[in-house]
Amino acid sequence: MTQATYQLVNPLPVAINARWAERLLLIIGLVCLDLTMVLLGFWLAYAIRFQIGFVWFYRHEVVPTDFYQNLVFLIAPAWIIVFRLFGLYDFKNLFAGTREYAKSFNASTFAMMLMILFIFFGETNIARAWVLLSWLLVSLGVIIGRFVLRRIVQNLRANGRFLTAALIIGANEEGLAIAEQLQANPKAGVWLAGFADDELGPGSELLPNVPVLGSVDTLSSLVRQHGIQEIIVASTALPREKLLQLFTAFGSEDNITIRMSSGIYELLTTGVEVQEFGNVPLLSVNKVRLTGVDMTMKSMLDLTLSIISLLVFLPIMLAIAIAIRLDSPGPIFHLRRVVGVGGKGFNAFKFRTMYVDADERLSRDPELRREFEMNHKLKNDPRVTRIGRFLRRTSLDELPQLINVLLGQMSLVGPRMITAEERARYGKFRMNLSTVKPGITGLWQVSGRSDVSYEERVMLDMNYIRNYSIWFDLFILWQTIPAVLKSRGAY
Repeated sequence: MTQATYQLVNPLPVAINARWAERLLLIIGLVCLDLTMVLLGFWLAYAIRFQIGFVWFYRHEVVPTDFYQNLVFLIAPAWIIVFRLFGLYDFKNLFAGTREYAKSFNASTFAMMLMILFIFFGETNIARAWVLLSWLLVSLGVIIGRFVLRRIVQNLRANGRFLTAALIIGANEEGLAIAEQLQANPKAGVWLAGFADDELGPGSELLPNVPVLGSVDTLSSLVRQHGIQEIIVASTALPREKLLQLFTAFGSEDNITIRMSSGIYELLTTGVEVQEFGNVPLLSVNKVRLTGVDMTMKSMLDLTLSIISLLVFLPIMLAIAIAIRLDSPGPIFHLRRVVGVGGKGFNAFKFRTMYVDADERLSRDPELRREFEMNHKLKNDPRVTRIGRFLRRTSLDELPQLINVLLGQMSLVGPRMITAEERARYGKFRMNLSTVKPGITGLWQVSGRSDVSYEERVMLDMNYIRNYSIWFDLFILWQTIPAVLKSRGAY
């Protein structure tokens, strides 16, 4: 294989170019949306400052309407230029959740600083309240606009629009793991054209609708034929020489992005970062999935809502405790030993829903025991008390886990908590599971609970870990309410 093998010499077919046209249309639409939200933010700031009679605003006798209008139309385009400099129109930064919103806020703040400098050196008298309101409203407006557009585009992606064509080099275990994770998230906007692999022949299909298209030596023609925009390299599939040739040939192509996996598929969800150690750039494995702003926002959400929930549900919890003691002999709480962040065990609090001789009751029925060993759940469980059935159906048995949230052991939203023995069933994803706190609720809770197979539960947990955002947490919390009320899959 030589570098010449990879050279792109023919233009992409018209049908494939449609994907690039969609991308261009999206960027143009985003620029127009940002400009609209910037102008709207300035207009609202003007209206609040000068047209609404708040007593704490100093009122000019004559409002300089023309001056502010001309100033806004002069500086609004500067916001778009600043956004471009901050990479907010680079496709790789779009629809990245909180990272994109943070970039938008930082760009708006920088643009406002430039405007303040312009006003200062221009010796122009500008209302300080208008400047402050403009900064806040413009920043908020841009974030809201991008959030709404993100939701629209995600729905369009689920219907096959605004997709990025990707090809995976290497159909080995790591390449298949990458493909499975990409397929599990249709809203990510990735269309997998297939694999390029030297071991398997063209037409081989290891995953549904993701065939082996050809060998790595034919990569140039595969890229042209399928309009590939992203080349994803399973680094364990190629020797060092071929990897270097690949990056040399495609690394400078404007229309193609090359991405390389960590080399160990178990780290795909966990994530890695490049750090210098003794002036040598090395990959460092993230011990936790969430860091920085994400961790801070999630912790604040957990702390605030758990305190409020405990205060609201305290009378109900006292009533449940009395009902448990009256229903059957035994303790009020059940302590379940589960796995937390870093694989460390802790005791998760739950209201007791079983008889104290639960294991003996289960051993009497071998068929039920086999069902339990397979799914770790029983639909008709003879071990559950009368009040326990009600608590499980309404999920009230999990209310004491709010204490675990306050102790920092759990989160309101997260993957399903499991025991140390269950970790083996997560296979190659068990390491990923230990990078986040287990949650009281999660995707499993709002997707049918016990009606979902164990394999689907694993994929739902991995989907949550991969795609975490504070907005995702809020969405799941909102969806938990109807899920509990319907009691679907609760037993």
